[in-house]
Amino acid sequence: MNTLIETLQYFVLITFELIALFMCISALVEIILMYVPEEKIRKRLSGAGMFGNVIAAGFGALTPFCACSTIPMTVGFLHAGVPFGSTMSFLIASPLLNPIIIGMLGAMVGIKAMVAYFVIAFLCSVIFGFVMEKMGMQKYVKNVRLKPSSCCAGGGNPVDRRILPLKEKLKIAFASAWDSLRPIMGYLLIGVALGAGIYGYMPQEFVMNIAGPDNPFAIPVAAILGIPLYIRAETAIPIGVALMGKGMSIGAVIALVIGGAGMAIPEMTMLASIFKKKLVAMIVLVIFLTAVASGYLFNILL
Repeated sequence: MNTLIETLQYFVLITFELIALFMCISALVEIILMYVPEEKIRKRLSGAGMFGNVIAAGFGALTPFCACSTIPMTVGFLHAGVPFGSTMSFLIASPLLNPIIIGMLGAMVGIKAMVAYFVIAFLCSVIFGFVMEKMGMQKYVKNVRLKPSSCCAGGGNPVDRRILPLKEKLKIAFASAWDSLRPIMGYLLIGVALGAGIYGYMPQEFVMNIAGPDNPFAIPVAAILGIPLYIRAETAIPIGVALMGKGMSIGAVIALVIGGAGMAIPEMTMLASIFKKKLVAMIVLVIFLTAVASGYLFNILL
């Protein structure tokens, strides 16, 4: 009975904590984006050399997009003449450096781990985007245009939201945050429920043997296991935190989160509609290498 009560307490506490984090971070990002004109961003992304990759990765880190926004925006960048490497940096950074992931990691794992995660994933996004362009991978882009998905597309005439009063901006920001939270609420609750079950009932010795710091293969295995979880960070993070409490290394947790956020099956299916198989395979490889490298670096540095 004590274990059941502790498990339920864990579930309730983590659920409220994650919902509050999601709403506040999403609203803050929405307000920031009110002051950043999209055309200005597009011009910055078109910068020559690695500078364009840095700007693209930074924009990807700032935007809490779901796949139904990220992928049409990726196509829009390519058709607008944004360099292929910059577009790939954005595509890699957007799921991995989602502000929700960063905020959750900071709150649940610690500021030091959050900063290390951000720096490693950001550098990987910049470098891999630059390398993919130099390898000529743009030849594997299909000549297609995607219509905006109904879950993210807006309607009506655009309004310059910068001139709105602060009260109206806050109202719009939190309404947008709620609209973003509703479609993934089920995944968040599933992740927290699984995490609570692991916290309450999974034997610590089992976790230590499979994914403890002494197992050299724990990190690549965790990166692969992240793929079928669905693999949103909102699902993977509470599971990973519970596993870490049972003895899983922080590097394996980070690999799990990156694998889940970056190689989700639904996103890869959508990418297959705009990229040829070789390029999709390259993106999967890039995310996997990022997950594994980040995991090992975390175990070394933290």
